[in-house]
Amino acid sequence: AVRECVVSCIRAVWYIAVYGVSALVLMAMADWRLAIPTALWFAGYAFFLRHFVPRMRDLAKTSSELRSQVMGRVVDSYTNILTVKLFSRARDEDAYVREVIDEHTGAIAAHMRLITRFMATLSTMNALLLVGTAGIGIVLWGRGDVSAGVVATALPLAWTIANVAGWVSWEVTGIFENVGVVQEGMQTIAVPHQRVDAPDARVLEVSRGEIAIAGLSFTYGRSDALAVLDDLNLVIRPGERVGLIGRSGAGKSTLVNLLLRFHELENGSIRIDGQDIRGVTQESLRGAIGMVTQDTSLLHRSIAANIGYGRPGATRAQIEAAAQKAQAHEFILGLEDWTGRRGYEAHVGERGVKLSGGQRQRIAIARVVLKDAPILVLDEATSALDSEVELAIQEQLLGLMEGKTVIAIAHRLSTIARMDRLIVLDAGRIVEQGTHAELLARDGAYASLWRHQSGGFLPDAPVASEDLAPPDEAGDDLSAELQSEPNFDKAPRRVEL
Repeated sequence: AVRECVVSCIRAVWYIAVYGVSALVLMAMADWRLAIPTALWFAGYAFFLRHFVPRMRDLAKTSSELRSQVMGRVVDSYTNILTVKLFSRARDEDAYVREVIDEHTGAIAAHMRLITRFMATLSTMNALLLVGTAGIGIVLWGRGDVSAGVVATALPLAWTIANVAGWVSWEVTGIFENVGVVQEGMQTIAVPHQRVDAPDARVLEVSRGEIAIAGLSFTYGRSDALAVLDDLNLVIRPGERVGLIGRSGAGKSTLVNLLLRFHELENGSIRIDGQDIRGVTQESLRGAIGMVTQDTSLLHRSIAANIGYGRPGATRAQIEAAAQKAQAHEFILGLEDWTGRRGYEAHVGERGVKLSGGQRQRIAIARVVLKDAPILVLDEATSALDSEVELAIQEQLLGLMEGKTVIAIAHRLSTIARMDRLIVLDAGRIVEQGTHAELLARDGAYASLWRHQSGGFLPDAPVASEDLAPPDEAGDDLSAELQSEPNFDKAPRRVEL
């Protein structure tokens, strides 16, 4: 669209300049009175363009925006087709799309009506130009002021101007149709970056992996809102494995997003090995952090390309080794896409739609394994996995964590109870911290959360009613169990509450 705008503008201006100026000069050289209709025509044409062009531009922009809405609603409905079917809302979705299609059709009709008026007005002006030039020429010839040859020259010149004006009008129409598309697109692609590196930003150098957070407060830029993080102070030692725990909205994900500089710090600081993250490049910062998120999306490429995204230039052997550590190798070998590509060459579809949630998460874990960054962030990294696969991957993750600074977020407490230190957040503040056993012994917020989840597990075999202990004894046994380290060596049966 940009190219078409530029080319059309150059051609329109060039033809108007060449034909218009040449015609005026030739007519004026023959007799200045022959140039009067052409001069008046140019004045009217300029006024005419000034009247119609802004309206064409606005209608073209509106049509482009509505066309984008049509495509957006259709894509949205097809992307969420399972939800549409589950709630039997196909008719509602049809009406939802039809609504914007009707608006788009109305905008196009209004645009076409304007173009029709544009062309009708131009045709009238062209006719008046020819009639005026012919009339003045005949009068001057009849008086003997000009020869018949001059009149014969003036009429073709006027006819040429009329034809060129019609062609230029179509070019102008096309220009502003494309301008509408460009303006609508520029609103998306020309948005300035909200977070830019400082002019003197350095490359982050991670030698130990210590993370120091001091006086961190964050409100997402809303001065009237409660702080998501409120004067948070935390030091994560090199190689320490830390679990972040708290109810939804406690600030866990916000803290991780600030660490990655997805948001700029408002108050306080975050330092990695003594380097303020605001003074280093974003690329080097994120290159030093490997992260597995709960909502995993993959690129519409092959399995190998998705895993290799964690380390450009990785060999196939390295990619397969990472997949094996993530317990993904076996299911990858059995994959086949719609074009017959198999195994690591199979494509996963848009955002990995051809894979299950657990398979996508294992691919994401393999990608982080291959990246081998010194700082590891796990945000509900195993939430989409079944118990057996989760247990196997946890063993691999423990090996991956060796020598790395780890921050793990999980609502399922059993998945992070092995961490060196657990941090309990509430309303943006640290309310408790310590090991699993220490926090249970304190019988505070963590112990309450642990009890609500019943340790995250139920025993493998049902307990007979006659084997149940009396209430007091049962309570003592429960307290003892809660204060002990959880046993992860079994393959327990998990119940999520």
